[in-house]
Amino acid sequence: MSIMGRISFSCLFPASWHFSLSSQVLPRLLIPSIRQLLFISLVVCLIGLLYLLLVAGKGHVSWITKENHFHRHLARVTDIDATDTTNPNLNYGLVVDCGSSGSRVFVYCWPRHNGNPHELLDIRQMRDQNRKPVVMKIKPGISELAKTPEKASDYIYPLLSFAAQHIPKHKHQETPLYVLCTAGMRILPENQQEALLEDLRTDIPVHFNFLFSDSHVEVISGKQEGVYAWIGINFVLGRFDHVHNDGEAVVEVHVPGGDQQEMLLRKRTTGVLDMGGVSTQIAYEVPKTEEIAKNLLAEFNLGCDVHRTEHVYRVYVSTFLGYGGNAARQRYEENLIRNTAARNRLLDQHIGETVESPLLDPCLPTDLQDEIGPPTQHLYLRGTGDFDQCRQILQPFLNRTNDTQTSLNGVYQPAIDYSNSQFYGFSEFYYCMEDVLRMGGDYNASKYAKAAKSYCATQWKILRERFESGLYASHADLHRLKYQCFKSAWMYEVLHTGFSFPTNYKNLKTALLVYDKEVQWTLGAILYRTRFLPLRDIQQESLKGAHSHWRHSFSFVNNHYLFLACFFIVLLSIILYLRRLRRIHRRTAQRCTPSSVPWLEEGLASPTILINL
Repeated sequence: MSIMGRISFSCLFPASWHFSLSSQVLPRLLIPSIRQLLFISLVVCLIGLLYLLLVAGKGHVSWITKENHFHRHLARVTDIDATDTTNPNLNYGLVVDCGSSGSRVFVYCWPRHNGNPHELLDIRQMRDQNRKPVVMKIKPGISELAKTPEKASDYIYPLLSFAAQHIPKHKHQETPLYVLCTAGMRILPENQQEALLEDLRTDIPVHFNFLFSDSHVEVISGKQEGVYAWIGINFVLGRFDHVHNDGEAVVEVHVPGGDQQEMLLRKRTTGVLDMGGVSTQIAYEVPKTEEIAKNLLAEFNLGCDVHRTEHVYRVYVSTFLGYGGNAARQRYEENLIRNTAARNRLLDQHIGETVESPLLDPCLPTDLQDEIGPPTQHLYLRGTGDFDQCRQILQPFLNRTNDTQTSLNGVYQPAIDYSNSQFYGFSEFYYCMEDVLRMGGDYNASKYAKAAKSYCATQWKILRERFESGLYASHADLHRLKYQCFKSAWMYEVLHTGFSFPTNYKNLKTALLVYDKEVQWTLGAILYRTRFLPLRDIQQESLKGAHSHWRHSFSFVNNHYLFLACFFIVLLSIILYLRRLRRIHRRTAQRCTPSSVPWLEEGLASPTILINL
């Protein structure tokens, strides 16, 4: 083939066609000009960048979201590792729980906030080199010092000294310390409370360099304690992370102060039921804006920006003193003694006064013999183990009223959406199901009632044999065995008659631990009280300027450096190759004389090269 010839193409199948192309026109089509090269390069670059921004960027954002979600859940498993105190980006916080029987200090830690105002601090309990939680407890309770308040700081010194040893010294001055007192201090007169708190406010800054102010020491109410417990449990369960995956339950929430016509869709939070020995407590979010007495409602913002409403919650909290398992049994026994004595006097009987004529108690296991009351009013009991009758007898002790939307003791209770809610039951709710019945976890009313009925009806001697054979939980004792029937009936009635949970409710989980660890209300306390600390990190992020902003906004480019490098290398190679072809063409054209192409001027036929396809 000659360069100056004509190239012809022809094809006989499937249809006959033929065309010719001059060799002088061909280079212009194959070898574009410099402007065309630049234009093509610019278009290709724009397409590449558009791909990165719209496709790769979206995929990376999705990947980051999934990675953060994965790491949050993974943290709940891996946070049992020892805390790395050499990490300069780790922050610390202390909460001292001054309870009625003793005081405990909890040490928490969290990494530097990422600067995103939509996310909360990732607070975890600090663990020592042996991977054990950094906690210390002392006895008795601080309320025992009511008559010697000047000893309060000496009392708390060992706790703070213990915590100071685990926190790096250069971090002390930025480590917040909170001393929060609960039930034991609440029963003291206000002047005695203030004397104890004042001694702590005065002496703690003298001996320790923690971030501490007068407002960091206080006696919190039962309502505050309930809210902190609710916050801590939902935080551990990841319910404040509003990036929800498919399949996760969500609720529509009316945000207070916002547009009533718009609803905020976010993760469903978990309600909390807690029955101790003395009191019972319930706490859950109220998604709809309805009028509730201020003493029963806690409205708060967990976010660091008061103008953002995504972390605003309205939580109903109510504590019922005397409705715990042991307190309810005591009220029940006092009622038995009082009513039996009155009946004996009226009918001239002596029921319960001797072992031979005991009072029959349906709330004790079959044939169990028990003695209650003071020596002057001694009452002998024998169990009949009738679970259903026991439930009926206990209903008046709930003090329910005929008013709608009321619970124990006639207290108002906002409506619960039982079709879209979840509750966790702690303490006695768990012990009643697990210690003896061995069915802790997901609650099923019919199965629970059947198991409790079977236990109550079992002969006491058989229950003793099972106990001695180790068939029950290791920490279950004879006291638990004796009053399991009563507590099973009391728990059932509190849940279904007191709090009006339907018997077909399937979203109650009874638990002792959440993610294999005990969740204290102190976690919720420090999460709430340090909610404004991320503002410091957010301001630092904003001071880095626009470059930092773009670096964070498009950080996904870091993961595509290799792609960009390959892309531009290939593009440059194409440009250089086309420019080389252009130079070769020019050199060839310069060597050609006018006589070599007479057919351009004379219209003569040029040599033809036939290509058959």
